[in-house]
Amino acid sequence: MTERVQSSTGCSLPTQGLRKFSGESMPKGITLAGCLGLFSGFISALISLPAFAAERTVQTPDWLMAHVGGGTGQIAQPVLERARALHLTKVAEGEVKNACYFAMDATRPNDLSDGQSGGRFYIICEAERLFRVISAGHGGGRNLPGVLNFSNSRECAKNFGNALDSNLTAGGAYLTSEIKTTFRGYYRTTADQEAVLTRSFVQFDGIGETANARQRAIGGHAAALVSGICMQKKPDSAYANRDGYVPLGKLVTYAGGRSDGCTSWSPAEAPQVLSMVKDNPTTLYIYPESRDIKAVAQAVSAGQSLTHNGLYWNAACLKEIGSPAFWPKEKLEPIIAQYKKDHPAPPPKPAPMCDAALN
Repeated sequence: MTERVQSSTGCSLPTQGLRKFSGESMPKGITLAGCLGLFSGFISALISLPAFAAERTVQTPDWLMAHVGGGTGQIAQPVLERARALHLTKVAEGEVKNACYFAMDATRPNDLSDGQSGGRFYIICEAERLFRVISAGHGGGRNLPGVLNFSNSRECAKNFGNALDSNLTAGGAYLTSEIKTTFRGYYRTTADQEAVLTRSFVQFDGIGETANARQRAIGGHAAALVSGICMQKKPDSAYANRDGYVPLGKLVTYAGGRSDGCTSWSPAEAPQVLSMVKDNPTTLYIYPESRDIKAVAQAVSAGQSLTHNGLYWNAACLKEIGSPAFWPKEKLEPIIAQYKKDHPAPPPKPAPMCDAALN
């Protein structure tokens, strides 16, 4: 999907009474696969419970627990628990065979003060004992002047939602799907050298509240685009249009920026993520969901402790945003549609021809 580069160039469940599967020896004749199938329905119910402190239905390995926490390079326990539960459920149901799964904590900061992108997208392969953290952009939202402002800053996301054309991140459960690669344009590497940018996009299929992900064109891709395009004569290019021209511009990467609601990875890290799901779908769990956002907002409004109420939000970002907000599509889509009707977009202008000096 098309992303906006903003600014300078600016896309456990509290549980009481739930029994923990502690990993003790299983009775004879019961296999691990059988247990996963048996617990599939229970895990599904677990994901839907409110708040975050759910007991692990299948014990989290010690090596993975060592990565749990609130520090840099760590994953918050509720995010990991829900991501594991989603993956175990889909494996047990036969929808997923991929041994690896993804998670994202959109409450964490993205654009850090030292200029480095904050790690908040998690690649987990338990069989290989692989735990990797990479950057990921969040949806920038929109500001509809005179009507409504639900935009997000570069560092922390305050606004979330699942409305069409909202450019917001929607937390919840997803499955990765097909990958499509498109030509984005040429860009200069030196004064007399050019390169081609092609970008692969993996479609996400949402579950439940995120079920309109395909309609919203929500997926994952590298945080890169070609900006400031002019048309260059290059008739020998495989990407030339019928008149022999190709788009030429400046390469812009925005791993620390925002998107139009998609999950964007740095150009260096995106190929690994995409290669892991090519013809081999897996699960992605994005935190927070609407119920988490509403519960945190209520607790903040009442001056209550999140921890005391079994809730989670990254402390640094909560301090910055004050209180989060969720914008449901039922509320936001009519507002966006009316704004578009009242403010029709001007007709598109053709890209200018590149100056002869640039060719």
